[in-house]
Amino acid sequence: MGKIARVNLGTGQVTVQELPRELATNYLGGRGFGVRFLYDEVGPSVEPLSPGNSLIFASGPLTGTKAPTGGRFSVSTRSPLTGTVVDSNSGGKWGVRFKGTGYDALIITGKAARPVWLFIDEAGVTVNDASKLWGLDVEATTDSLLGQVAKPAMASVACIGPAGENMVRFASIINDRSRAVGRGGVGAVMGSKNLKAIVASGNRKPAVADAEGLEFIVYESQKALKQSPITAIGLPRYGTAGIVHIMNKMGAFPTRNFTDCTFEHADEVSGEALRKRLFVKQTACWGCPIGCTRVTKTKHSKGEGPEYESLWALGPECGIHDLEVIAEANYLCNRLGLDTISTGVTIGCLMELVNRGIVKEGVHFGDAGALLALIEDIAHRRGLGDAMAEGSRRFAEKYGAPECAMQVKGLELPAYEPRAMGAQGLAFATSNRGGCHLRGNMLNPEILGVPKLVDRFGSQDNVGLLIYHQHLAAAFDALGVCKFAGYANSDEHLARMLSAVTGIQFASQDLHLIGERIWNLERLYNLREGFTCKDDTLPRRLLEEPLKQGPAKGRVVNLAPMLAEYYRFRSWNAEGVPTKEKLKQLGLEA
Repeated sequence: MGKIARVNLGTGQVTVQELPRELATNYLGGRGFGVRFLYDEVGPSVEPLSPGNSLIFASGPLTGTKAPTGGRFSVSTRSPLTGTVVDSNSGGKWGVRFKGTGYDALIITGKAARPVWLFIDEAGVTVNDASKLWGLDVEATTDSLLGQVAKPAMASVACIGPAGENMVRFASIINDRSRAVGRGGVGAVMGSKNLKAIVASGNRKPAVADAEGLEFIVYESQKALKQSPITAIGLPRYGTAGIVHIMNKMGAFPTRNFTDCTFEHADEVSGEALRKRLFVKQTACWGCPIGCTRVTKTKHSKGEGPEYESLWALGPECGIHDLEVIAEANYLCNRLGLDTISTGVTIGCLMELVNRGIVKEGVHFGDAGALLALIEDIAHRRGLGDAMAEGSRRFAEKYGAPECAMQVKGLELPAYEPRAMGAQGLAFATSNRGGCHLRGNMLNPEILGVPKLVDRFGSQDNVGLLIYHQHLAAAFDALGVCKFAGYANSDEHLARMLSAVTGIQFASQDLHLIGERIWNLERLYNLREGFTCKDDTLPRRLLEEPLKQGPAKGRVVNLAPMLAEYYRFRSWNAEGVPTKEKLKQLGLEA
């Protein structure tokens, strides 16, 4: 679209600048724009919850086009949970409505003197009073704002709930009622700026250089999506929770705060059970032919999800198997604006501390009846919830038991047991935003056999494959398309769609080069913030305590040789610092 909007909430000033062509070519958009702006504008002296931190919303070059799943956007900032660079990615409609206003990125700085919300349309950006919205949950905020705009059907709301207002360190931004910009506490940064919501209402279509060429490659892409059993059958029918059984059978399904690797009640929390008991209908984000989202209903409530990660975090991670309670906990996290993974894993940490007698108050594993009240306490920072709102690492350290926090760099781990998935453990350890499965997920090759099955207990053998996936994941996030399309679409599909849209010829290797550039700049940001190779590690439990059962019985993560090989593959030195030669190759030399 060619424009960047900047809003200084401290002064109320709105400025617009042209998008540099070099920036677009080298970083594409989304996550790429986010890390470039953050590195250039947010120095090491800036605290995450201070007015000096930037909050960067950015779409990608395929957002809003006919590219399948091309409806995504990213939010980047310095994380209040980890202190690292963080971007979080979401679907729904907001990214398309934002791009339709004519902007590629929105950079927010400063802090408003009172609560405000932003309205963005093709005429520009306005700052509005949000005092009456402060304290409302996500659904009430969304309803109120859509009632105030002239064309609610053309508008999309991204907002925070009470968790963001109270600066819970893992607060989310929620768009379109239940799509979460979840990881790393981006909602807390939004709350620290007294920014309650951003309403985007644009209908401009992105220009396409080669419309006929785009139509053809989109046809090819759609055909591949319809031929893949994962994107044509598995995800549409059972959603992301469809992998519960296979993860459990492989002994890779963390249970009770990673003290077990299988869950005895897996049948009761599977995608099949969800479809049978709670399913209402299938739905999808903008421009998505897959439709992995479930609309579900319990006796007391209704909403979207839970997705696999949320179902696990609020269920088996806490030893809970009541599917209705898990679903209602998921709905509640969305209303309050909480990241479900960090919420569940922090509660799991509490439960272990209680079981070990370290914390004298709280809940035990399996206590479904206490789950919803505990989530409320975290969002409102009440009682024990105030300490838990700091995240599992700070919470466990407070009680002298850091080994009970299942996190990397402060970010709570998702639903994959690294002792049963070696390269996935390396992925968690090296992820620039902390423990994360979306920075190069090894689920496909290690468990699902996509495109082929590899030895999941191999050590150095899979390092190069992980790096390939890390670069490709960065490209997906920069382009504005969903990683689920990658089950069927190759990097060649993406490069050809990008070429047709922009009129610039991109090959698949160009996408990997851009992904590598993004990855290395994120690494440079973290190094500047004081992170070192010592932070590329895993919880002690995963390195020292062998699994007691299942196909991976007796195994730990043999991280050290994998990490050394990883640094070598990346042309980093033994301390994990990119070499001058590598930086020059990527155009990142000082």
